[in-house]
Amino acid sequence: MSVSPVKRQKMESALDQLKHYTTVVADTGDFNAIDEYKPLDATTNPSLILAAAQMPAYQKLVDDAVAYGKKLGGSEEEQIKNASDKLFVLFGAEILKRIPGRVSTEVDARLSFDKEGMIQRARRLIDLYKEAGIGKDRILIKLSSTWEGIQAGKVLEAEYGIHCNMTLLFSFAQAVACAEAGVTLISPFVGRILDWYVANGDKKTYEGSEDPGVKSVTKIYNYYKKFGYKTIVMGASFRNTGEIKALTGCDYLTISPKLLAELSKEHVKLTPTLSVKEAQACDLEKIHLDEKAFRWHHNEDQMAVEKLSDGIRKFAADAVKLERMLKVDLVSCSSQA
Repeated sequence: MSVSPVKRQKMESALDQLKHYTTVVADTGDFNAIDEYKPLDATTNPSLILAAAQMPAYQKLVDDAVAYGKKLGGSEEEQIKNASDKLFVLFGAEILKRIPGRVSTEVDARLSFDKEGMIQRARRLIDLYKEAGIGKDRILIKLSSTWEGIQAGKVLEAEYGIHCNMTLLFSFAQAVACAEAGVTLISPFVGRILDWYVANGDKKTYEGSEDPGVKSVTKIYNYYKKFGYKTIVMGASFRNTGEIKALTGCDYLTISPKLLAELSKEHVKLTPTLSVKEAQACDLEKIHLDEKAFRWHHNEDQMAVEKLSDGIRKFAADAVKLERMLKVDLVSCSSQA
């Protein structure tokens, strides 16, 4: 049904309506997008930081990170690793100047199967934020939702009071294990789930609630609310605004600048599709997953197995690209010294 121009002016945009029911998070490392759409929180990952770091506007942050790595000294590898961590924190610190909430900063995906390595790297990132005058209450540490990552999150939350955002989450088993670990937030990847079904099935288009990524997040949300888990559900990795609108009412949704722009121009009536009341009435049964059960149930979901490994590889590859970029700057800096 078309909306008259007069009514359209009076009706809030889809983005503004969404903010009434769901916490909107900006999925970007671009400060301009954050300034424009005014989200509560923001998320970053190696791919987003790599893209932002190549923009001339952010060259000073790269230079500062390289100078920091060089100042700490050590081998070239150590200098690059320290510069990379510092760059993530510099971007996070700048983002926090622009939002009232929290920023998510990701641990190196190459540590995805190293529980102790993830704990150590997470604590290092929190220390770097502390040096910048930023408390851990404003940071979410992103960890891959492997069994090792989930257990690292459990330790970080319980022993160090470090809030975690479990990323690359595709299976119901991952979601259950995260809830049982008591992590602060999970990021189920809606769009990447859709990608897999489109690539591997006969059906090429899905509408709203029939989207397999939307169905996955809906089930997770209902399970968490039915059984009283405090872990926040934040839908992520969207391919279109239809997916976003179909998850109106979800705790959080992290959205790219492109889709934020589209939502800000849409003037359609939004109503919540997810609610605690409806979740508590659903017929899901509570399950418990130890490591063996987790690995089995996750392994039974072909999509989740393939997308988790693919996601880890892609984030790791972008981390390597970022380090190569920093290495060039580091060598350049050394030659000029």
